[in-house]
Formats: sequence, C-alpha cells, structure tokens
Amino acid sequence: MDFLNYHHLRYFWAVAREKSVSRAAKELRVAQPTVSEQIRLLEDSLGENLLQRAGRGVELTEMGRVAFRFADEIFSLGAELSDTLKGRTDGRPARLTIGILDAIPKMVAARILAPVTSTSAGYRVVCHEDKAERLLDELAAHEIDVVIADGPIGPSHDARAHNHLLGESDVAVFGTMELVRAAKRNFPWSLAEMPFLLPTPDAPLRRALEAWLDEKGILPNVVAEIQDSALLTTFGEMGKGLFAAPDAIDAKTLRARGLAKAGVLVPLRERFYAVTVTRKLEHPAVATLVGAARADLFPRKPQKPASKSPEKASTGRSPSRRS
Repeated sequence: MDFLNYHHLRYFWAVAREKSVSRAAKELRVAQPTVSEQIRLLEDSLGENLLQRAGRGVELTEMGRVAFRFADEIFSLGAELSDTLKGRTDGRPARLTIGILDAIPKMVAARILAPVTSTSAGYRVVCHEDKAERLLDELAAHEIDVVIADGPIGPSHDARAHNHLLGESDVAVFGTMELVRAAKRNFPWSLAEMPFLLPTPDAPLRRALEAWLDEKGILPNVVAEIQDSALLTTFGEMGKGLFAAPDAIDAKTLRARGLAKAGVLVPLRERFYAVTVTRKLEHPAVATLVGAARADLFPRKPQKPASKSPEKASTGRSPSRRS
C-alpha cells in the first residue's frame, strides 16, 4: 500500500468509537451512505474487513481493532498538536484539562493545582470531578490531560498509564474549635467519646482509618458516613463531628473555615499521584504541577537515624503492637 487516505480513516475511526454508522454520520454531519462508502474504500485499500454487523450496530474485527489503535493514536495526536499550537499562537491561555477523583479533599486538590491555576501560570484550567473509572476512560481517550488520584493506577486499565508520585501526607483529625479543644485533652483516646464523620467503605482512607482505630481499641461515635469529600468537610464545618483528612490542608484555609487540627494519626499516610498516558506532545503544565507538588507541597522528610528498635516502614497501616 503506497498511500493511506486519512479522510477514509477518520470515517472508520468515528464509526469504531460510536459503534454505529448512524451515530457516526450524525457526528460527522454527513449521510449514512457516505460513511459506509468511505469505510468500504478504506477496507478495499487495506485488503481487510475492519467492521462487522452486531445487532443494530457494528463491532470491530480482529484487524479492525488493530486499525483502530493506530487511528486513535493518529487523530488524538493531531488534536493534541492543534490544541498546542493554538494555545501558543492565538494569544489565548493554553487549555489544561484535569480530572480529580471525588474522594480527594477539595482543600488538598486546590493546593495541588495552585501552581497551574495562578494568573501568572498562563493556563485556562478545566476541572472534572468523577469516579476513577470514568476519569481514566477520558484520560485514555485524551479528553483530559492528567488525573489527580489517591492511589496508583494498575496496568489492568491502560497499559500506557504512568503514575507520577506527587508525595505523601500525614493523616490528621480536624473539626471545629469546640470539638478540637475537647479532643486534644487525651488525643487520640478522646476520639472514643467524640462524634465522628467517616468516608464511605469504598474509600481507601476509610479502610486504613478503621484498621488504625481497631488497633488502638478506639470505637468512635460515628454520626454519618459520607462519600463526597466536600460534603464531609461541610458537615465538619457545621460542627457535626470530627473527620480525618490529609494533613496537607493549608492552615489559613482551616482558620477561614472555622476548623482546627486535633492531632495526627501516626503512622497513617496518604499518597497522591498525577496519572498521565503516553503522548508524543506532553502538556508543559503537567511537569509544572508535578514538580511544584514534590518540591513545595509534599517535600520528602529527612530520614531519621536508625534507633536500637527501629519500627517497620509505613505502609499505610499502623505497625502491630503487643501488650
């Protein structure tokens, strides 16, 4: 094959993504027969069938899946090139689209994004909040540039995903001044007597927190289990109970919201990642975000000299103790 018609390839790419000729035709704003003819010409030039009927729609053949991977890379790269050049030449701020897992506290997310949201950074930042699965699908499709996550993404979702560790933070207990004053008197044992707000069981922090409380023999008075981190914080501001969150929350922000820190839950730690996929043109703001988080927000703590009875390295769970 001496020549590949990219016009034909784009029609195939649209049908493969939509799994329907009619939906692809609507997206491309052409008639269905036009789409079918363009794909037939592409198949003739390649000497392979790329699509086959599946109910009312279509599905990819084995060779169609191969062609789609190449087409997806070609047109995603083309869109990336266009966005990058437009951002540099038309005088408007370059666009940066970020996905944020809904379990990440908003006050922490705001600090992570601060280097790219300042007016001097020169970016127009678009933020999406959702579940991990949905955000990672959008990341793989190059609809967003980076995902801020509270854990690394395994190879089962996308082999091209890269996890950039931003850093880790202690886990602390926060609440209104009134509740914090009471909690500080015999922290952390005082938590057994205090109203407490927990994330829902699917949150990684919930599992680590329950293990820590169980080891200490502390049974808090749980007044609510809240999935959304912003709502959980709002309940905390209203004085409904204490809550656990990463200690990376800015002190000024805490005071402005009428919150204070009761204490740190040693040795619990929360890790934060920036997740990207392999791209030929990396968005420059991603490197800025990662570098600033590592240097300023989550600087590595100097390691202490080994003692006579060294504790095990932190793994997100408290080391077991024997009485």
